[in-house]
Amino acid sequence: MQRLKYLVSRVGKMTALSMALALSYIASNSNSASAQAAYGSYVGVGPSLSLTENSAGEGRQLAGVVAVRYKLLEVPVSLRTQAFIGANTAVVPTVSYDLPLNWQTDAYLGAGVVFAGGGDTPSPVGNQTSFALQPGIDFAIPNSNTVIFGNAIIAFDAYRNGSGNAVSVQGGVGLRF
Repeated sequence: MQRLKYLVSRVGKMTALSMALALSYIASNSNSASAQAAYGSYVGVGPSLSLTENSAGEGRQLAGVVAVRYKLLEVPVSLRTQAFIGANTAVVPTVSYDLPLNWQTDAYLGAGVVFAGGGDTPSPVGNQTSFALQPGIDFAIPNSNTVIFGNAIIAFDAYRNGSGNAVSVQGGVGLRF
């Protein structure tokens, strides 16, 4: 159990550090953009860390996430899906409004639904169907097909045995298509 707590702590710190480095790179190399946001849809993978516990003390866990973004051209809207794979699974499809920060970077806010796997063991975003918000950021590395993404999922009334909300943060690397 101590080893798991140590690993969760390390992954959380590494995710926070990588997001901080990406944001500092973006801030130091950003030019204001009045054109379309970063082009491209992507598929990515990375770690996810739940930040909340349900009333039974369950919920904090480290999991994997598979992220998919489909960028609708000519409108600042994307269709996104996050699949969580851990002690239990969940799929979170969202529709997001994308705000271009520069030619490589989008900040976004999505709204959608958490579809959690069966059973009492929670996923990082709970263990029942619930409404979710998804704020995040995508950064397309210049001259490549690589994307760095980071976001949070806030699921409301996410636990069967209690009425708590679930919050998870995730980040990773994607390949644009």
